[in-house]
Amino acid sequence: MSTLDRWRVLDRVRGGTASLLDPVTERDRERRRIAALAVPFLALALFGAFIPIVVMFRMSVSTSNLAIEGVSFVAYERLFASMLAFVPVLGDGVGADPVYGVVIWNSLWFGVLTTLASVVVGVALAHGLEKYDLPRQGLLVTLISFPISLPGIVAAFMMIVWFGKTGVLTNAFAFLSGADPGGIALTGQPSGTTLAILGLFLGYLYSMIPRATFLLRGSYAEVNTDAEEAARALGATPWQTFRYVTLPQIRPGIVGALILTFRTALAIFGTVLVLKALSVVTFRFNQEISVGFDLAMASALAAVFFVFTVVFTFAGLRYTSAEVTG
Repeated sequence: MSTLDRWRVLDRVRGGTASLLDPVTERDRERRRIAALAVPFLALALFGAFIPIVVMFRMSVSTSNLAIEGVSFVAYERLFASMLAFVPVLGDGVGADPVYGVVIWNSLWFGVLTTLASVVVGVALAHGLEKYDLPRQGLLVTLISFPISLPGIVAAFMMIVWFGKTGVLTNAFAFLSGADPGGIALTGQPSGTTLAILGLFLGYLYSMIPRATFLLRGSYAEVNTDAEEAARALGATPWQTFRYVTLPQIRPGIVGALILTFRTALAIFGTVLVLKALSVVTFRFNQEISVGFDLAMASALAAVFFVFTVVFTFAGLRYTSAEVTG
């Protein structure tokens, strides 16, 4: 950039600053109002997101657990060696502990499974709420949205109340079937067992289904009902109408719900911490900090999943935009 270009840029900056501080035209006043409204968001983004993320990445390469100092990529080397050790076809994994590979694999497959289940149920609920005149629909909407306001820890304790060894439903099923409540409880089982994972699965759904449902309700509001009525008038069954007319119109909403719920599945912490049914990334963060006090490894694991989540989100949004414009 030449000296003349630099002076031009500085002159524009000074002119823009002057118009914000002392607006003359209505356009300048509008810009000042927009800038004033953006200040709280920028402050929140700076102190609530940008600075913590920078510190997290810096901590992941720190040589000390007590202070951010030096530069070392040992945590990333251990992390990726563990991932390769978990998949022998990608590397020999000699001397590497596959625990982080297991954690990442658990996070991905469990996140995908709960995401798909949540979106399928969300589509059904949104379809029912928007297409049918249900009795006490306001109460139904309130009940469906209620889990959004609850922390993950509360949702986990609700699972214990209903499905624990002394849970209401567990003992009801035990009474009807004659089984031992301890043998059919979905919480309190050893980590990694089928019943324990099923309990955690239900805990995830409890938090994720409302998010998928209400995002999809917005998509249903944009559906062309005339096209649906025309399809039914031509003899299409309800399933055919949904598959060939409704589904293509709500597909961008489904993609958005998949993105939102998958990100939620990767970020759930309280439910995993209480139920302890499966070792996933958020649970591993707690172990690294509270048990091993390995801040560099915890930060490296968080950094890798942060990058993965950002790339996944932008790829999904790009696909959604292509669906909308197409």
